[in-house]
Amino acid sequence: MCPVPDWVKDSIFYEIFPERFANGNPDNDPPDVKPWGGTPTRTNFLGGDLQGILDKLDYLKALRIDAIYLTPIFAANTNHKYDTIDYYQVDPHFGDLNTFRSLLRKAHDRGIRIVLDAVFNHVGDGFWAFRDVVEHGESSPYVNWFYIEDFPVTRTPTPNYGTYSKAPYLVRLNVYNPEVRRYLYDVARHWTQEGIDGWRLDVPFLMNHRFWKGFRRVVKEINPELYIVAEIWKKATSWLQGDECDGAMNYRLRNLILDFFIHRKLDASTFDRKLAALRAEHPGETAYTMLNLLGSHDTPRLLTLCGGDRELFKVAVAFLFTYVGVPMIYYGDEVGMTGGNDPDCRRPMVWDPALQDQELLEWHRQLIRIRKAHPALRRGTIQTAHALEDIYCFERQYGADYVLVVLNRDVVSQTIRLRDESWRGRAAMRDEISGQVYAASEPVEVAGRSVQILVPG
Repeated sequence: MCPVPDWVKDSIFYEIFPERFANGNPDNDPPDVKPWGGTPTRTNFLGGDLQGILDKLDYLKALRIDAIYLTPIFAANTNHKYDTIDYYQVDPHFGDLNTFRSLLRKAHDRGIRIVLDAVFNHVGDGFWAFRDVVEHGESSPYVNWFYIEDFPVTRTPTPNYGTYSKAPYLVRLNVYNPEVRRYLYDVARHWTQEGIDGWRLDVPFLMNHRFWKGFRRVVKEINPELYIVAEIWKKATSWLQGDECDGAMNYRLRNLILDFFIHRKLDASTFDRKLAALRAEHPGETAYTMLNLLGSHDTPRLLTLCGGDRELFKVAVAFLFTYVGVPMIYYGDEVGMTGGNDPDCRRPMVWDPALQDQELLEWHRQLIRIRKAHPALRRGTIQTAHALEDIYCFERQYGADYVLVVLNRDVVSQTIRLRDESWRGRAAMRDEISGQVYAASEPVEVAGRSVQILVPG
């Protein structure tokens, strides 16, 4: 049984939806590609590809990103690529194997790891084995790879085969079939041997635990330091017992952050209690390898949820970068991109500096610098220092490194007196953001919609 990968704890992740990040090679654009910057729909193409990501690696390096999570890159018919046609082929509109290998190599040269999306619950209706079943019916050798009710195979008025999310073009795989398991494990083995650094498991809760235990054995034999992170929207404990996943996408933490900072459904003391209960669900070191996020390709963007309130946005982002677990930026959030639910959250990345929110970009850079400067924020213990109404404060400590985080969600400034234990006998502490020094003998002035990251000083 492999321990969780140590490198993950010190990382900043960045999620990229390849079709919407950057168009680096117009020669591989789909025939009906729309102009960059156009309105995204569920079916249109804007031309993003792997070369575009490769071209922007220096941007990500300057942001001090450590790992990229790529949504699916394998051959498929849609813009999102969750309808795999061929697991062994890079989608031709994204590039080819050489492009992928170049991206992997040049990312590694910059100290950036690559995590791929393992979409094994379902395939596209153009998947070769399913096409064989459609053509040959019961005589197909792949008939038991899927959940076929009767023949011939039909899509309308409702599919007579198992689907994901009732979508006729997303065909469920029968992972109880040993042949299917062997095939998918071979796929995982193939790309792991290419040198990737992790797998994000798509909808693993729709598959059985035995499959994922076998998956872990296959990929960890090749690379014990590989990161396996599950897309889990509810309680993740059963996937975090050391024999399946190293972490999960922390959507439940996102819900708490939104409920406290944005929707104001919780006061600070309730928020604190629920945070502690959530941490208690994550055994061993997995609390430090949970993938914490404020948005993804499946959610509205944070700035939109904040109603465009940039100061509130900044407070929520600061919590993400100072809390226990691994922060992940959804592409474009760092430059103030907005968008509602899918497909609006999948707008093309804004690359014109004049259209980017440079203040928010600098805010992300500053928080990343602070996080990387303090092991307490990456690996430290956490203890509540103050939790009352709109003000939430917590302490992080790792060895001699100590950080006190003070957050105010409200527009009204407040004065608070921190407990004596928070000063640890020190005469003063300095705010890493503003440089202001606070004396232990005096109350702390907390401005409205503000963040203070206090360190001994």
